[in-house]
Amino acid sequence: MPSPPQKHRLSVPRRRALELLASSPDGATKELLIVTHGIDRDTIAGLVRAGLATARIETVNGGSKPTKIRRYRITNAGRLALEGWPAPLIHPVP
Repeated sequence: MPSPPQKHRLSVPRRRALELLASSPDGATKELLIVTHGIDRDTIAGLVRAGLATARIETVNGGSKPTKIRRYRITNAGRLALEGWPAPLIHPVP
């Protein structure tokens, strides 16, 4: 892949959250992101709204009954943002 034409700066919390998601092949739950890593809900929601991460509800079997959890994963656009690609090139205007 060619080098980005100009650097795009992610905020420190967004970069940290994306790096965590990039290193987690199965994604991460909101509880893991918030409680363990101290990433706030607004940051997570902003990544999803910007298309840099996805949120998917999954059912896990633990204990006596299934539980629904929301799992977050990085998108290809999120990976490009980590590499420094500017937002207009990641999400071109139609």
